[in-house]
Amino acid sequence: MDIRNVAIIAHVDHGKTTLVDALLKQGGAFAAHEQVGELMMDSNAQEKERGITIYAKNTSIKYKDCKVNIVDTPGHADFGSEVERILRTVDCVLLLVDAQEGPMPQTKFVLKKSLELGIRPIVIINKIDKPAARPMQVVDMVFDLFVALKANDQQLDFPYLFTIAREGIAKRTLEDKSDDLTPLFELIMSHVQKAQQNLDVPFRMQPSSLGYDNYLGRMAIGRVYEGVAKVGQPLFIKTETGTRKGKLAKIFTYQGLKRAEITEASAGDIVMVAGIPDIYVGETITTDENAELLSVIRIDPPTISMNFIVNDSPFAGREGKLVTTRHIKARLEKEKETNVGLHVEEIAGTESYKVSGRGELHLSVLIEDMRREGFELQVSRPEVIMREEHGKKMEPVEQAIIDVPEPYAGVVIDMLARRKGEMVDMKTEDGHARMEFKVPTRGLLGFRGDFIIETRGEGILTHSFMAYELYKGDLAGRTRGSMISMETGVSVAFALWNLQDRGQLFIMPGTKLYAGMIIGESSKADDLVVNPLKEKKLTNMRASGTDEAIVLTPISPMTLEQALEYIADDELVEVTPSNIRLRKKILNENERKRSGK
Repeated sequence: MDIRNVAIIAHVDHGKTTLVDALLKQGGAFAAHEQVGELMMDSNAQEKERGITIYAKNTSIKYKDCKVNIVDTPGHADFGSEVERILRTVDCVLLLVDAQEGPMPQTKFVLKKSLELGIRPIVIINKIDKPAARPMQVVDMVFDLFVALKANDQQLDFPYLFTIAREGIAKRTLEDKSDDLTPLFELIMSHVQKAQQNLDVPFRMQPSSLGYDNYLGRMAIGRVYEGVAKVGQPLFIKTETGTRKGKLAKIFTYQGLKRAEITEASAGDIVMVAGIPDIYVGETITTDENAELLSVIRIDPPTISMNFIVNDSPFAGREGKLVTTRHIKARLEKEKETNVGLHVEEIAGTESYKVSGRGELHLSVLIEDMRREGFELQVSRPEVIMREEHGKKMEPVEQAIIDVPEPYAGVVIDMLARRKGEMVDMKTEDGHARMEFKVPTRGLLGFRGDFIIETRGEGILTHSFMAYELYKGDLAGRTRGSMISMETGVSVAFALWNLQDRGQLFIMPGTKLYAGMIIGESSKADDLVVNPLKEKKLTNMRASGTDEAIVLTPISPMTLEQALEYIADDELVEVTPSNIRLRKKILNENERKRSGK
């Protein structure tokens, strides 16, 4: 059987998933009437809402007599550990680049990984129908990026084509007439080598990602490198530290968007196998006890950690069903089954867990999932994970690319300079500035909120992990204090009306509050303890003239990411299925003052 294995890699929002959907539609994976303007590949609820791919997904299409396995990878650097492993299972990558924006940080991140593995990419310039598209210029930018990433001569001679993924159109040159993706299918057939199918040797495969099924348990997803395995066969799972046994219970392959059960797995195909309870990414699964190990998959270490704590606020247990340490522990253990970039450790003597991941988004996706499942918990401020190398303190540094209208460039440069950011490059074109910075990860925590305010929502910020570098020194913390409720009860419009002159409020009238809960940001540097329950004193004396009308400034509720970015070291975010609240770690005002001394 003729099999081709490809992965699609790109920066967030450059159109990967839209293109895969168009390929599926034209490859006959589902009938045209089934497509109702919704991305089939982004099946997870959060993926649909955020408009990004979080979990890598496998699918396949038939083109002529060939089976093309396609892997849709996440574009966000926080899920980079997924991309790196997926690249091991394919023979070619389709590198998708926006015809207006050009290569972005994540484009660089995923391309670097694929070039290191010796893969020769196909470059796709997408969204050529944008009014500001500059496709040929972007091809040159991609070539420069290949050179900068030390691509070899074969990799530099990359084929490229142009697409409008939303309309399902591909062309080899901009002048070509085309009404479908045939040019892309043809290019895949001519450029991507056939998957090697060495069937005369013992079976070997390596999981690149993990699945979970309530009936079958943990499942390994990966490419069969060689040989054939049949259901019911005994297996050996080999690692650097030893060998254990298992049995092949079930095998699934991908047909379009569906999982199809098959009786044997043969070399070249990407399959999912069940029957090995404690299988892990990178282990070698084989039918021969003496088979050689496949090369080890290294997973990038976490860069950020936060504490997950049992909810002990006065409102604990009112909104969620799963509230105990036991529940939280079981959920984190289950997440570790499939989320390979995550580290979980119990903090001795406390009812809390230190959870480490690749970035704020990586962890906030997990917290949001837990909240929707009915969990209540509290989380601390994200902290950067420092390292020690040769006796020196090292910290993670990120590449940040910022697009802003030119008038805001000075403000952004000043903001990042205060956060130890170094400017690497700056280009201006048609009244827009694109700047590239090297910034410590610490400097970007809590930056996005200020950035949106200062650029009036017109700035675009993207960043991805670069490397660990020498510690850059202390950073200035948050410049404003919090507004804290001194009473427990329900907030009143009159009290909030009086308070809104003293800072920015986070709550509306009618919000249930407890003492020690944060209700807003003070306009001064110190914390402000206030009474949001104070009613207007009513007397039987007539006021001269009419009473002033109570007009409150509208507020937009904080999202989970904004809350995590906002809090200081002595504050927590309380997460429940129906609310996200901010609070002080120590709720009692007198105790807070005592510990402050």
